[in-house]
Amino acid sequence: MLQTDNHERFTVLVSDPLSSEGLAPLLKVPHIRVIERSLDQFEEPLPGIDALIVRSATVVTKEALAQMPDLKLIGRAGVGTDNIDVEAATERGVIVVNAPDGNTISTCEHTFAMMMALMRNIPQAHASVRSGEWNRKKFEGAELYGKTLGIIGFGRIGSEIAARARAFRMKVMVYDPFLTAERANKAGVKAALLEDVLEQADILTVHTPLVKETRGLINRTTIARMKKGAFLLNCARGGIVDEAALAAALESGQLAGAALDVFESEPLGDSPLRQMNQVILTPHIAASTKEAQQSVARQVSEEIIAFSEGRTVTHGLNFPHIPGEQFDKIRPFYDLAVKMGKMASNFMRVPVKNLSVSYSGEIAEQDTTLLTRAALKGFFKNRIDSYVNDVNVSYISKERGVSWSEKRSQEETGYQNLISITVEGEDHFFSLTGTSNRDFGLRFLKIDDFSADFQPSEHQLFISHTDKPGVIGSVGQLLGTHDVNIATMHVGRKSEGGEAMMMLTVDKEISSETASALQKTKEINRVIVLEL
Repeated sequence: MLQTDNHERFTVLVSDPLSSEGLAPLLKVPHIRVIERSLDQFEEPLPGIDALIVRSATVVTKEALAQMPDLKLIGRAGVGTDNIDVEAATERGVIVVNAPDGNTISTCEHTFAMMMALMRNIPQAHASVRSGEWNRKKFEGAELYGKTLGIIGFGRIGSEIAARARAFRMKVMVYDPFLTAERANKAGVKAALLEDVLEQADILTVHTPLVKETRGLINRTTIARMKKGAFLLNCARGGIVDEAALAAALESGQLAGAALDVFESEPLGDSPLRQMNQVILTPHIAASTKEAQQSVARQVSEEIIAFSEGRTVTHGLNFPHIPGEQFDKIRPFYDLAVKMGKMASNFMRVPVKNLSVSYSGEIAEQDTTLLTRAALKGFFKNRIDSYVNDVNVSYISKERGVSWSEKRSQEETGYQNLISITVEGEDHFFSLTGTSNRDFGLRFLKIDDFSADFQPSEHQLFISHTDKPGVIGSVGQLLGTHDVNIATMHVGRKSEGGEAMMMLTVDKEISSETASALQKTKEINRVIVLEL
């Protein structure tokens, strides 16, 4: 970590309006000087600025970073960092920190308030009374007591919502790929598959990140699986819910109502949702409370104080700058570890307890901590509601109840270097072995008990099937009908007539329709789409 001399004056630029109570800790430190002024107001370079604090208004671009040559740390008073060029900051050796816990309670309470208002028609009844009406029968609602609440995503906010739902004596079902039975029992919730949550929930609320896997997660197909007359809430990220599909479901009566605080495009434009009486809409205010703004400002202030005194920051979002020569030596293995983590995450669709990384050969003689963190980063990336990187991944792992370890071995393997990942779930294991060398690049050599030798690529497809004649031909024919071209194919089997596998590299991303068609093919046991 970068550190500063305790005796040097440390200058902090606060570019966006922040809670004075939250900034109070900074103002009390003698060696810290605070300047409250928008970054946009400066036209000349700003030497001597050690730290920058922003909310969402200030956009920290590569050019803005170049304007502050002495900058060492950026503090985001909030969770999201979309307004900060984190990669550019990393290149310059600037640490980026945020306040991930500051708005948890505010967002949770807003979600719960939306839920209660939705079930009791409170906004509609309020508008009716203000217009001079007194129609009690029109606004008959429903109790939360005894209802099943489905939660998609069980991070900080999801777990807080579950606790409040239990206090209302609701039944809580949760879908989260990292929720183990042990953790679910402690929280008093039932861990379930996504399909089961959709089918059994009277009220569904989503609390996941907006990534490739979750964009449009609540769509026509998933809504059709929900209970007729169920309710839907989204106070997480715009884009998780397909708003056109939601409007159609409300119009048809498949869903009885919805409450949204976030939208695909903000501010919300000309949407049919605005005209529907059974819909409650708020302008992205779930985290907008006095307490939340104080909390995020205080968290960032405390991080800056720690850094200015040479102590380690807690919520760093990026890895400090590594000298180019040093990074070049480990770069091939770093990329390999990230891809292996991503692949392991795709294969393990059950709750995970432990991830272990083993090193053999020359690489085992090096400090492999960074490589292990890279594997963890690949494993968690795009699966949780947090920015994941080498710095914060151990914190995220602990928070999600996933233990990790690394081992080193000097045993002869026939390869100059080997990295192996073993992932342990509640009732399932997955292992993967790979290597990297100058002539052949990155190679995966073993998947579970299958011997393999292939390069990770952008679009790949793993198929597990029964070893019978014609299966490979059926796969090729089906992919052809879906306009998918096969670039390479690697096959393997455990025994004649037993379980076999094929790893395909294709020219474009496999659609969910194509994957579903493959899964229905006779003799095929499992289909996994890989984007490495």
